[in-house]
Amino acid sequence: MRFATDTEIAADVEQVWAVLADVPRWPEWTASVTRAERGEPGPLAVGATARLTQPKLRPALWRVTELTDRRAFVWVSDSPGVRTTGEHLLVPLPDGRTRVELAIDQSGPLSGLIGRLYGGLLRRYLRMEADGLRRRCERG
Repeated sequence: MRFATDTEIAADVEQVWAVLADVPRWPEWTASVTRAERGEPGPLAVGATARLTQPKLRPALWRVTELTDRRAFVWVSDSPGVRTTGEHLLVPLPDGRTRVELAIDQSGPLSGLIGRLYGGLLRRYLRMEADGLRRRCERG
């Protein structure tokens, strides 16, 4: 199961990355995350972890598996029967704006069931994250 959304932000990729990579501050700009704690100090890097608490979902531990500095990161969270992969991609646009592409992929034996049960919620949360990131980055 895959859920995705995107948005364009009137801010350069450096500004957007600074907000997106500061995971502990996500609850300040998206209501889809009520608590975010990094497992280690320092910048986001492959192997880094974060525990996210989201309304209507169990707290989840995410581990960064791929990172292209100031452009993209992918992280995964495993739970019984489902592996969830979160993708965050920043695409610089010619006019100095940034396109943000967010996606959630679920795999594993229970992914179809979880997708049917929580698909609407996951779509709403992705949209909330994209819109919140845009508002935070554009507010100056």
